[in-house]
Amino acid sequence: MKILITGSNGLLGQKLVYKLRNSTTITCIATARGENRLVKTDGYLYETLDITNSENVTEVFTKHLPDVVINTAAMTNVDACETEKEACWAMNVTSVDYQVKTLEKLKQKNSGYNPHFIHLSTDFIFDGTRGPLDEDEKPNPLSYYAESKLAAEVIVQSSLLDWAIARTVLVYGIVDNMSRSNIVLWVKSNLEQGKKINVVDDQFRTPTLAEDLADGCILIARKKAKGIYNISGKNFYSILELAQVVADYYGLDKSLINPSKSADIKQPAKRPPITGFIIDKAVKELGYNPHSFVEGIKILEDQIREMGK
Repeated sequence: MKILITGSNGLLGQKLVYKLRNSTTITCIATARGENRLVKTDGYLYETLDITNSENVTEVFTKHLPDVVINTAAMTNVDACETEKEACWAMNVTSVDYQVKTLEKLKQKNSGYNPHFIHLSTDFIFDGTRGPLDEDEKPNPLSYYAESKLAAEVIVQSSLLDWAIARTVLVYGIVDNMSRSNIVLWVKSNLEQGKKINVVDDQFRTPTLAEDLADGCILIARKKAKGIYNISGKNFYSILELAQVVADYYGLDKSLINPSKSADIKQPAKRPPITGFIIDKAVKELGYNPHSFVEGIKILEDQIREMGK
């Protein structure tokens, strides 16, 4: 089986490549814009790919004829999407249209070729009036980022391909040449430096370890599963509770964490107050089995130690 990953320099993309490289049954094709940022370069193929360029998509997809495409590439900075709408739409919507149409054409041209398109989506497509949510919840986006991710879902669902959508929540992890932090590292770093942090107590999520999300995507690919799957962590926390769990794990001073309200934190884009996912479908149909949040922190800490050696 040939699995092509878009956005392979990103958090999820790197985890997928590292889990699939050197597989005896899978040829992994990692693709991203620009140079490969992964430290390990063996056991997989790397192609430079700009998914916002339809000719580039056609060229790479035609060359490899992947059995599975896992589309992890996206503009995920929610506030940047609000202020850079054109770039957001190109990256999150137009690029998905290019990929889907290219695979549809290749399917028509090549007898017996039936590609499986797995698209990553987000809890932010919901308005956050309640949670945790199952796969049948009706989307109602609050931000431009959320609108773009929902528009991409519509393209995927109306395609002629075998498709799956993996929706996820608040992904955390550590990768090679990391360009962005995450909630766990942000809390840890600030508290270690004795800095006070404002953390909202009116937003609720099911934080997701990047390795678990990668496992969920691979299960979808291996089982050729179709439809929508919630792939997230299993623990439901407020962001404040989440920060306190991080502080407890590292024995840091919780009094530095200042509970605050979303309305008091000035951000260009609206966030849904309550999301989080019910993952029963993925557990039952895929055999998905995510770590607890505390187990996830330990895995993260072990990786940080390993990188420091």
